[in-house]
Amino acid sequence: MPLSDDQPHTRTRLPVAEQTAHVTGRQSRPLRTLLTVLGIVTLLVVAVSVANRDKPGPGSGTSATFGDRAPAAGASADRTAASGQQPVTTTVNGIGTGYPHTDQGAQSAAANYAVALGSADMFRTDSRRTVLTTLADPTALPALQARLDQAFTPETVARYGLDAEGRAPKGQTFVSRIVPVGTHTANGADTATRVDVWCTGLYGLAGEGSTVPVTQDWYTLTVTMRWTGSDWKLTDYSRAAGPAPLPGDQQAATAKEIADAVQQFGGFRYAR
Repeated sequence: MPLSDDQPHTRTRLPVAEQTAHVTGRQSRPLRTLLTVLGIVTLLVVAVSVANRDKPGPGSGTSATFGDRAPAAGASADRTAASGQQPVTTTVNGIGTGYPHTDQGAQSAAANYAVALGSADMFRTDSRRTVLTTLADPTALPALQARLDQAFTPETVARYGLDAEGRAPKGQTFVSRIVPVGTHTANGADTATRVDVWCTGLYGLAGEGSTVPVTQDWYTLTVTMRWTGSDWKLTDYSRAAGPAPLPGDQQAATAKEIADAVQQFGGFRYAR
């Protein structure tokens, strides 16, 4: 029979532990959903990171082959920026050899060959021929040797204060050192290339009593090379004056200071 209003009502109270468990069960479902979404997002981020890990970024310095050497519009900075790559790991007679068959490899070879062609070794017959044998293409070697033998006559070397054998006076140091400032591929191809090397050079006799003080020169050396199958080798060269900057307002060093600097500071191997 139905309960009347004046009859007492019976209420059932659940234990506190049971109520809490019931509520927590309802709230755990959104939490599980949130954790699932966060897990999916994390997996997506990891997947994108792995996919992009091996892609080179801008300015990464990768070597360009001759097929993709041309830079995109507005990429002039890429043409002049250093690659940061080792040019070579092998040398012959102190000259780097074994350059890669790429545009950057050709420019690295041209820069280091310019250093060798402007070194003090070129003023002595025996060491000049060693230099040429190292960096010249065998088919061009006889013509290059004859040309440079004619250029470095006893009269020519005497203008630098040297004797007929290319030796400096006792107590003095002959300086002929080239520093490449930059390189530019003038005409590149798979089997032959022509590279312009902008250089500054130091020439003269260093030491007390020098009659030919060390002076600075600026010029552009155009180096023509051929790919031999394993390296870039010199076939021809030409030289043009400049471009030369304005001389700075700086006091010249003494003959002794220049001589000491030549002995203390070594040269570099250059990379494009």
